[in-house]
Amino acid sequence: MEVFGILLSLFLLMFFAYRGYSVILFAPVFALLAAVSQGLSPMPAYTELFMAKAVVYVKSFFPIFILGAVFGKIMEETGLAKAIAYRILQAVGKERSILSIVIAGGVLTYGGVSLFVVVFAIYPFAAAMFKEAGIPKRLIPGCIVLGACTYTMDALPGTPQIQNIIPTSFFGTTVYAAPILGIIGGILIFLGGMYYLEWRNKTAKARGEAYGENHINEPTDIDVKDMPDWRLAIIPLLAVLIVNYVMSNVFTWDPNILAPFIAMNLPLTVSDVKNVAAIWALIISVVIGIVLAVAIGYRNLPAGGLAKALNAGAIGSLLAIMNTASEVGYGNVIAMLPGFKSIANALLSIHIGGTPLVSEGVTVTTLAAITGSASGGMSIALDLMAKDWLIWANSIGMSPDVLHRVAAMASGGLDSMPHNGVVITLLAICGLTHKQSYPDIFALVVIKTLVAFIVIAIHLATGIL
Repeated sequence: MEVFGILLSLFLLMFFAYRGYSVILFAPVFALLAAVSQGLSPMPAYTELFMAKAVVYVKSFFPIFILGAVFGKIMEETGLAKAIAYRILQAVGKERSILSIVIAGGVLTYGGVSLFVVVFAIYPFAAAMFKEAGIPKRLIPGCIVLGACTYTMDALPGTPQIQNIIPTSFFGTTVYAAPILGIIGGILIFLGGMYYLEWRNKTAKARGEAYGENHINEPTDIDVKDMPDWRLAIIPLLAVLIVNYVMSNVFTWDPNILAPFIAMNLPLTVSDVKNVAAIWALIISVVIGIVLAVAIGYRNLPAGGLAKALNAGAIGSLLAIMNTASEVGYGNVIAMLPGFKSIANALLSIHIGGTPLVSEGVTVTTLAAITGSASGGMSIALDLMAKDWLIWANSIGMSPDVLHRVAAMASGGLDSMPHNGVVITLLAICGLTHKQSYPDIFALVVIKTLVAFIVIAIHLATGIL
């Protein structure tokens, strides 16, 4: 009965999220439903557990959300993101339209541009190229997902996306954790996804299917005359990557830097610099990226455009972090319930390979699928079980870097369920339906999920990081 209450709560959360209801509102509702089903008082469960954990998450990661959103909005409003995308599509060529879209999405996300901005920057070009090349429009979302939501989101070392940042605070790692495994995983995802998309295009052409007619949200003609120089546009992206690398791998943080704040008896999020250094490094690098983007693209903004872009980025970040924080609060309520102990024990009892990696991969990707959020599912999983996995890894001499990379990659797989916010937004922008394009999106995320477990197998067989 205790486990049933948790499973019912999970089902209802997933169902309501799929139906379009906000998890900010309904995550606490279903968390309290589970708590009451096991005899806990709802009000302290809400104020002292749900809200306490949600606030800690906001405290830890809000700077990353707001700065990332502002950086993406500045890159969008100044036309810098579109200039980079246009140059990549020109260089690769319309005869390789699918490859062009995938590479453009990858470059932008690896440089720190948010997934939503990538969609707006790439879609108009993708529609024009696919129409000219006779490629079905329904494949555009899959191409964008492969480029922006897979290998550069959480596999390649150094990516500044939130999915690669969250594990650092739990494992004391950097965004460059397990670089060889990350590169191998990224290559496998890229090759597998490209093979699938090209096969789908070839199959469509064999049936005589082309771009299609009577589509909605078709972009107007693209004016490329006043676009910024792509060589200048790419500077902010390079700055984010370079500064982040220097602050993560070259610069040495003073291990006693927190001492004065500890003496103030402040409720610190972390007690060790290594658990927050990666977040500090990214804050510094993205701030520099924002300053450079504004300096380079300022003249492309309309009157009052800078304030509009900054405000839009800041406001947009609130929805993203509150969604994730609500999911984290929900997960922590569930974790404290007696019925969860049997679920946690079952997950920790997965001893395939004699390491915590399969247990971690299964837990993270399952919770990401339930919540429809890579960052939300991973945050819940790590908040609940990271200490156990780390103790297990230390007992067998396994580097926490591997735990970091597996958690990141597993989060960005089955998170892209039909109720995922990025999926819904992507289809709306492209003017397509779930029926038309979701099968291809799902196939790509299945490939992505399988690669996460292939990476585990490679590490177990070779020991490489």
